[in-house]
Amino acid sequence: MTDARTIPAATTRGPRNSDRARPAGAGWRLPATATTALGLFFTARLCGGLVLALVARSAGKQPLLLLGRSWDSVWYLGIAAHGYGLTQRNRTGIHSDLAFFPLYPGLVRTVTTLTPLDGVRAGLLVSWTAAVAAAYGIYLLGVWLHGPAVATVLVVLWGLLPHSVVLSMAYTEPVLTACAAWSLYAVLSGRWVWAGVLAALAGLSRPNGVAVAAAVLSAAAQEVWRARGRGVSPRLWTGAVLAPLGWSGYVLWVGSCRGDPLGGYFTVQRLWGSRFDFGRGSVRFTEHMLLHGTRLLFPMALVIVMVSGVLFALLIADRAPLPLVVYSGVLLVIALGGSGFFESKPRFLLPAFPLLIVVARALVRTARARPWHAAVVASALAGLSFVYGAYVVVLARSPL
Repeated sequence: MTDARTIPAATTRGPRNSDRARPAGAGWRLPATATTALGLFFTARLCGGLVLALVARSAGKQPLLLLGRSWDSVWYLGIAAHGYGLTQRNRTGIHSDLAFFPLYPGLVRTVTTLTPLDGVRAGLLVSWTAAVAAAYGIYLLGVWLHGPAVATVLVVLWGLLPHSVVLSMAYTEPVLTACAAWSLYAVLSGRWVWAGVLAALAGLSRPNGVAVAAAVLSAAAQEVWRARGRGVSPRLWTGAVLAPLGWSGYVLWVGSCRGDPLGGYFTVQRLWGSRFDFGRGSVRFTEHMLLHGTRLLFPMALVIVMVSGVLFALLIADRAPLPLVVYSGVLLVIALGGSGFFESKPRFLLPAFPLLIVVARALVRTARARPWHAAVVASALAGLSFVYGAYVVVLARSPL
């Protein structure tokens, strides 16, 4: 009999409790445990927003503008308002808006067209809605694997990461995570076409959205291997074909715009100072940071990346399903192997929620045995998340 955490032949074993028995989208009423999980997630992000607002006001800044028009948000809102075509030259290089994938600005443009909202408010609405959708997808995935208690803690942990303030900003990580969570849930529950469609959308959201396509393709390959000699569903092949179309389609389109179909997009990224060099740039930056010291933002980024590596090893040791391992592994490789923007690496890893599964399971066991210990850990994580989130948005002067 197949373990519940393996991929489908999938779902012939079926759910093991009432929450798992309710398929995504079945009716309009959420299970009570899902409502609790989303309520806790919303509360965590609301408290983080309030702390940020207080810090921003004390610094004489507008919280809404900080959330809606910081760093990359300006580029995305520009694409939403005017389309592609902006190039800026400054002392750090030649920066083209072709480096930014189209799904998020497309959603913002749709909202501004259909509602009276301006770009900033539309961008925040898209991000906040996507964050809630991502939280629910993470919850369903957690329930499928380990039950509602672990799923609830997993959602709360994701909402309390040090860089979870990004989930409240006009950034693309909430959209990517929503597509990824629902795609991975579709894979585990045997909905291959949905998995492929959502993976394609993830590939249109961010450069590291390719991790979702890699997860779907690895799951499909595993299923084909298991079914060798018996044939597989045409839906699996359809999902596998759809999965990489979003990312590869945009990369090829940018390449054709630049006159180099295969390399044009990567040239655009190099001009931004971002390229994959197998981690050499990260090692050099870490060496410089340790020898000469630097601002809080960079040591914190180093700690988060190192912890993520340990959590990935624990995810493998926990025998997590292959698509979760591949998805998290590709995100980690892209973050570690890419040069430039060292301070942004924790943000790049924010969608890697499967890394938190082992922590969520440990916290559930601790809460059952020693509730006060779990409460102290949760409070400490919340304090770190709220204070550090306000710091990186309001006070730090480096790109997030």
